[in-house]
Amino acid sequence: MTGLPRTLLASAFAAAILVSPAVADTPTLLGSFKDWSAFQSNTSQGRTCYALAKPKSSEPRKAKRDPIYLLISDWPLRKTRSEPEIVPGYEYKDGSTVTAAVGSEKFEFFTKNDGDAGSAWVKEQSNEVNFVEAMKRGSQVVVTGTSQRGTLTHDTYSLSGFSAALEKIHSACGM
Repeated sequence: MTGLPRTLLASAFAAAILVSPAVADTPTLLGSFKDWSAFQSNTSQGRTCYALAKPKSSEPRKAKRDPIYLLISDWPLRKTRSEPEIVPGYEYKDGSTVTAAVGSEKFEFFTKNDGDAGSAWVKEQSNEVNFVEAMKRGSQVVVTGTSQRGTLTHDTYSLSGFSAALEKIHSACGM
């Protein structure tokens, strides 16, 4: 395992806040796996475990954005396993969709803005498993979305270490 960059730990804490408004504790690093890290946190909605990555590249490069990441969460009390979420670092354009491409496979996500932050989730819940399985087989995910200002963004995430981080969160949350 490699050392965890301070910005990734800050992003993990931000993810815990977005995932549950009432965070009971600071996220605990379960491990770093190449380009992915695994965390556990206790929230008002119970324990959650999640794998998190920041993009390797983002276009346009000069766009002003908050931290950007892709995470996969386990929620034992909700019996939710491998729930993908995209956090773009901006508010999405109202009514827009986001696409995530893994190789030739494309997945649609719906968007939701909360305050000045946006998030996106797989549009058809039945496709969550397909998306995660594609991520296990792939080498990168390219996420395309549109900001509230109309800026089209492309974020490329490496999938190196994804499977190991996913196994770690499943084990930590007993899922």
